Amino acid sequence: MTRERLRGVALAALYGLPLLFLAVFFFYPLLRIFLLSLGGAESWAALGTLAQPFFWKVLWFTTWQAVVSTLLTLLAGLPLAFVFARFAFPGKTLLRALTTIPFVLPTVVVAAAFTALLGPSGVVNHWLQTVFGLANPPIRLDQSVWMILLAHVFYNVSVIVRTVGGFWANLNPRLEEAAAVLGADRWRLYRHITLPLLLPSILAAALLVFLFCFTSFGVILILGGLRFATLEVEIYRQAISLFNLPVAAVLALVQMIFTFAVMAVYTRLQARASRPLEARPQSTTARTPR
Repeated sequence: MTRERLRGVALAALYGLPLLFLAVFFFYPLLRIFLLSLGGAESWAALGTLAQPFFWKVLWFTTWQAVVSTLLTLLAGLPLAFVFARFAFPGKTLLRALTTIPFVLPTVVVAAAFTALLGPSGVVNHWLQTVFGLANPPIRLDQSVWMILLAHVFYNVSVIVRTVGGFWANLNPRLEEAAAVLGADRWRLYRHITLPLLLPSILAAALLVFLFCFTSFGVILILGGLRFATLEVEIYRQAISLFNLPVAAVLALVQMIFTFAVMAVYTRLQARASRPLEARPQSTTARTPR
């Protein structure tokens, strides 16, 4: 066998094996879901689900909680991203690594931790009852939407810190210094210099957090219950509890369309965010807090 033929076989294997993996474990399941959604009279009847009020209620709550969770995560994550990007202090690397831990924790662990902390018999309520002599727990967040939102922020704040903070750390601080010399106050500096440069990375991180919250399952099911039905939870209920596979497949198809649309926008924004203007090493942009 000639060297060219060996090279051709190697290239075929190099490209063929990943394509085979994608075909078996990705495209085939998608095709089955598509056929289950649109194949047969029963499946076509299931498409009528999209016209029912309960579907729009589920879609509205799914989108609403994802948007609110994303905004709250940005509020919590952007100040942390600024601190890690612009300041050098002892233990910075360790603290930045610790912010990643919530993102990899199992859902059950996070749910148990939030219940132990903020539940009716949790640490916070027990302390408040002891200190102020209250008969009933003053904080009742269990099985509420606020518990879901807090858990989403806890999970996803590291996405903001990593994505925006990494981009922010590589921006040339001399742009801000030059604007300050020309008389720009801190608000105008951030509004006209820093924010426009950070906007692609902020939007990319926000879309990623939105996608995680939009497809959230364990957090909502454990901390909120079935009454807070998102698309993911409703797919589970239709497939497992009601064994209504056509309706579950239709809802899964809707969720995949949303997911692919968000990922397409995220990919474009991430490409822009990966090319910062006048990038500098992080060691030259961070300073000691004063």
